[in-house]
Amino acid sequence: MAHPLSSFGALHTVISLVPVIAGLYSFMRSGKIDPATRSGKTYLIGLALSVFTAFGLSSTGGFNPGHALGILALLAIGGGLLAPRLSFLGRLRPYLSAYALSFSFFLLMVPGINETLTRLPAAHPLANGPESPVVLGTLLAWLVVFIAGVAVQTWLIRSRRTGEASA
Repeated sequence: MAHPLSSFGALHTVISLVPVIAGLYSFMRSGKIDPATRSGKTYLIGLALSVFTAFGLSSTGGFNPGHALGILALLAIGGGLLAPRLSFLGRLRPYLSAYALSFSFFLLMVPGINETLTRLPAAHPLANGPESPVVLGTLLAWLVVFIAGVAVQTWLIRSRRTGEASA
């Protein structure tokens, strides 16, 4: 049987759905999370709130790997927002920005995948912990999706730059 979800845990889950939806919308609309768009801003704010509310939760009674991933996601957002402003990065700026923001989305989903698979369906969850084969297999598939997404982003950024240069 799954561990019961506290009221604060339920609130955190609802808050965490905001960046998932906004991030997916951003990826579908423009192939990246663009902080200049409404969905990009919603993603950034939602991710920050998700990470901050996660600090109030812990099945281990203290700092856990999910908290560490949240901090890494915030650092990735910082890097993604800073990269376009660093002129010494030259032509790498749009790539690094897109990769960093995508990496934050990747990190957001890691604890989400674990929590979902260890809690649903409620009567008989698919997994019994983070080391469960179904969790590890799903995380491996998620890593493959992330790598494929970065490859697509690279192609999109490059094709947009090539199109701008020839226009």
